[in-house]
Amino acid sequence: MGEIDPSAFEIVGAEYQTWEPEIKKESVSKKLRKLPWISIIVFSAILFGCIFAPLIANHNPSTYYLDSLNEPPNSDFYFGTDSLGRDLFSIIWYGGRTSLTVGFLGAAIVTLIGITYGCINGMANTRIDTLLQRVVEIFHIIPQILLTILIITILGQQNPISISFVIAVTSWFALARIVRSEVRQIRTNEYVIAAKCYGARFERLVVKHLIPNIIPAIMFVVVSGISTCITTESTLSFLGLGLPLDVLSWGSILSLSNRALLLNTWWVIVIPGIFLIVTLSCITTIANCFRKDMNKKPNRL
Repeated sequence: MGEIDPSAFEIVGAEYQTWEPEIKKESVSKKLRKLPWISIIVFSAILFGCIFAPLIANHNPSTYYLDSLNEPPNSDFYFGTDSLGRDLFSIIWYGGRTSLTVGFLGAAIVTLIGITYGCINGMANTRIDTLLQRVVEIFHIIPQILLTILIITILGQQNPISISFVIAVTSWFALARIVRSEVRQIRTNEYVIAAKCYGARFERLVVKHLIPNIIPAIMFVVVSGISTCITTESTLSFLGLGLPLDVLSWGSILSLSNRALLLNTWWVIVIPGIFLIVTLSCITTIANCFRKDMNKKPNRL
């Protein structure tokens, strides 16, 4: 037999070591380039402005300037005033705090309920799974806005926390169905079966094995849930069923649109509407980025 030249193996090994990091760097750079940076920057700016509203606002949003009713945008009132004489620029930032709080809090509650219910549904036996699925389907066919109005009317409380809770209670069904579908696939994997054989409790299975594997599949629903909660709160406030006027939010501002149309004060409608539309568009674009990334990944289950 002929002798083998060791240098050949050294060259191949050297080429492999220098080639692998380049592929990783390119993949990271491509992912960064594909991020919706405009939406991320714009949404971050709006979020920053709402958080630091006391530093940005030049007037007290709860003060009624009776000598400046329905003032158009000017050097003193940057976005003008409403029919109550309140500074619209200050209301936008303070109201954004409430609207974004409802959005994030509602989405967090939706995520908690949806993941918990979906995991129980996915890990249950056939009879319990069928029963839990029928419950989700019954509530899913009821229009969300009607169910939300019904619960708000029964509770009779209108504050950011109660509104967030009511919106979340009527919005978790779609997430639960996705989680259930993912869990039904994951539960047959060897590491889940092994954990159950070793006596792992249900809580440990969910936290350790199920949630880390379903996060990529539910990120789109979780992020888009923020915009859903904000939209629902604005709709309820516009109909007079959400937050009262003394609680500043983008929805409560838009509830004055009927009066603004009669008085031809376009800025009361247009400016809050622009902030609301831009915020929802940014959140939706960011959520779509997660969905596109998930669709490109092969199914590993």
